[in-house]
Amino acid sequence: MKPNISLVNALIRIACGLTVISWSTARLSRRPHHSSYLFMTMMGALKVAEGITRFCPLTLLMQNYIDDDLDSQDKKKELTMLNQY
Repeated sequence: MKPNISLVNALIRIACGLTVISWSTARLSRRPHHSSYLFMTMMGALKVAEGITRFCPLTLLMQNYIDDDLDSQDKKKELTMLNQY
């Protein structure tokens, strides 16, 4: 895996993820049958893992989508330029 987020972004993800984990586990200890707190704990853990590895799958998908979209726009421009001649 090649890192696709910056160091500052990774540190922010770790800090926010640990905050969400601590908040949701505190709530989960009072109401253990609420599944939303468990879900928030897993989302916080996901953010911490993304920060540690400096790899975000969603960012990778968006970068590929934007690159593909730009490639298709470049191809459209080339075709219109060729059609003009």
